[in-house]
Amino acid sequence: MAAARSRLVVWLSVALAVVGLALAAGAMDRLLLSRFESPGSESLRTRAVLQEEFGTGTPSVLLMVTARQGTVDDPAVAAEGRRLERELAGQDGVAEVASYWSRGGSPAMRATDGTQALVVARMAGTVTEARTRLAEFSPDFTRDGELVTVRVGGGDEVFRQAAEQSRQDFLRAEAIVFPLVLLLLFAIYRRFSAAVLTLGMGLFSVITTLALLRGVTYLTDVSTFAANLALVMGVGLGVDYSLFVINRFREELSAGRSVAGAVEEAVAGAGRTVAFSGLTVVVSLACLLLFPFPFLRSFAYAGVGTVLTSVFAALVILPAALARLGHRVARKDAGAREGRGWWHATALRMMRRPLVYGIPALVLLLGLASPSLGLTFGVPDERVLPADTSSRVVQQEIRDNFAAEETDALQVLRRDQAGTAENRAAVEATALRLSRVPDVHQVDALTGSYAEGRRISGPGDSAKRFASERHTWYSVVPTHQGLGAIDRVLSDVRTAAAGPDGSAASVGSAGSDGSAGEVAIGGYPAELSDFRGELVDRLPLVFGLILVVTFVILFLMTGSVLLPAKAMVLNTLSMAVMFGALVWVFQDGNLSGALGFTPSGSIEPSIPILMFCTAFGLSMDYEVFMLSRIKEEYDRTGDNTRAVAVGLERSGPLITAAAVVLAASFATYASSGIVFLKMLGLGMVVVVLVDATLIRAVLVPVFMRLAGRANWWAPGPLRALHARFGITESAPPAPAAAPPAGVAAGAGRG
Repeated sequence: MAAARSRLVVWLSVALAVVGLALAAGAMDRLLLSRFESPGSESLRTRAVLQEEFGTGTPSVLLMVTARQGTVDDPAVAAEGRRLERELAGQDGVAEVASYWSRGGSPAMRATDGTQALVVARMAGTVTEARTRLAEFSPDFTRDGELVTVRVGGGDEVFRQAAEQSRQDFLRAEAIVFPLVLLLLFAIYRRFSAAVLTLGMGLFSVITTLALLRGVTYLTDVSTFAANLALVMGVGLGVDYSLFVINRFREELSAGRSVAGAVEEAVAGAGRTVAFSGLTVVVSLACLLLFPFPFLRSFAYAGVGTVLTSVFAALVILPAALARLGHRVARKDAGAREGRGWWHATALRMMRRPLVYGIPALVLLLGLASPSLGLTFGVPDERVLPADTSSRVVQQEIRDNFAAEETDALQVLRRDQAGTAENRAAVEATALRLSRVPDVHQVDALTGSYAEGRRISGPGDSAKRFASERHTWYSVVPTHQGLGAIDRVLSDVRTAAAGPDGSAASVGSAGSDGSAGEVAIGGYPAELSDFRGELVDRLPLVFGLILVVTFVILFLMTGSVLLPAKAMVLNTLSMAVMFGALVWVFQDGNLSGALGFTPSGSIEPSIPILMFCTAFGLSMDYEVFMLSRIKEEYDRTGDNTRAVAVGLERSGPLITAAAVVLAASFATYASSGIVFLKMLGLGMVVVVLVDATLIRAVLVPVFMRLAGRANWWAPGPLRALHARFGITESAPPAPAAAPPAGVAAGAGRG
């Protein structure tokens, strides 16, 4: 159809791209920001109660006020601090403000040398509304006055600037990736028309995916970071799939077919594999929807969108364009012999001495993967930003000069413990217990402030925020060291809040008297802990589903149960290498100077999970293309060794070329200012290159040589299932001579 109506299809595709471009132009403005939080978690329920019952919540913005002379307790500096507090409270979108001075000289809000103090604020509205308004007034509060200097920090300012940096990185990556990929494609094809056509398919995927994301924003929240994935995957997959279809088209032209016939055979053969290859990537990325986090789900929307648009471009638009261009896309060396190139020779070499080559390659990969054994999941902080970013400088000064940080306070809610004067004794007893918890710097409560088991100040006006006829709550400020062991601190705080005899009920139940009730913990550290816990709890389900569905797809491709199992093992090995690189570089800090980031000693878990789903899908993408050509040759000859050599010769150069293009696309983010994007760029480059070289060039032929005819074995019922529903690039083989009786019988008994 595409070849017969090529002019119509091409013009309709151009029109679709123009409409997509118009829609995509407004997509970035509709993408939202998000916080690391788990919907329905205890911490978010606690946040809701505090807002409804007490009119308070977690501050996410701060002003760091530095006295030019003297200390923050000097009358003139204190007056300026209070004036800043009132000015900040008058800004649109600011729901609540407090300061060192209005909190009665709270030690947690004063630097240890007395030259700096904090004004903290809670923003109203959604995270996007809050950070949009913050962007409007943040520059105005960056001041160098006669008495004080003022700088803006806090979690919302850190991640607002991170999102701003990611937008800049997106535009810079656009400017780099398209010319770079065009040069690589020209080097691959030696035909400018073929290079431009292939890049055009990638560009179409990026444009239409952004347009689709804009449509999704009317149904649900989509993170701004989804656009970054759409760019690199749209270019990568659009180019990958086009490479395979164009290569098959060139093969058919070389075999003497007409242009229309070559288009038909290319789509009937390679096109079918492209569709199933796309399915493997969709399955991996769609599994991100199993996480209840808008941040990760956004990557699923972007990833699935890029696959669908790339497959559409390769199977509908590209065939029509090939029909129009015809022999201008053909190889210049169309008469060159096939089947005797480097990949063919390498495969035969590996299979002649499989253990000699296979064992060292396996040892090398295991060595590269070994750092992953030390993987430690942590929580993100200001170190995701470049060192000279203003909010990071503020947070680093707090880390260096303050004993604790007020915005990281835990909010411990005691339901049914009345925050009234009549209940002061019970409230004070709870506050004293909480202040004795290791790595707790300060506890603020209705009855005053406490540290190390004693009251350090009485209640002031700010203590009214803890008052309620039904409940009360406590602000527990961990030390910086405590934030590094927040799970232990949370457990200790929960135990202390429950009472000396554990009289408070667990979350979800209620106490029966005025001194004992449900304990619930909120605050930013608790939200991060809940987010990480929910994420890790769902990993077995997500990874298991990816493996099972991918196994089924590869079985339908090969009719074998051993080859899908082999693919699972080898792809898992390449994933381990990727995680090893992430740990060695980003957790342990190797190459941090060259790459320009500050290691935190742990890795935020959502990005590696995203990378696993993306990389696993892409690795299976290459697996499908490789196995389809191997199986095609095996169906034709029944010779396992020849099938592997010829299949690798036909697919290896393409897989390598596709890997180089994809790696180049992701590599543009390795120079990003955001650590998350650096991880994505470097990790994906490592896994794509390892997968396309050591895995495909060494371990695949070694494994298939050692397994021999067992590669293609499956139980009788599964063979019947594959005969009915299986896929292949080749037409069904003509009936061949029966194999030796012993072999057939052995396979049947198996």
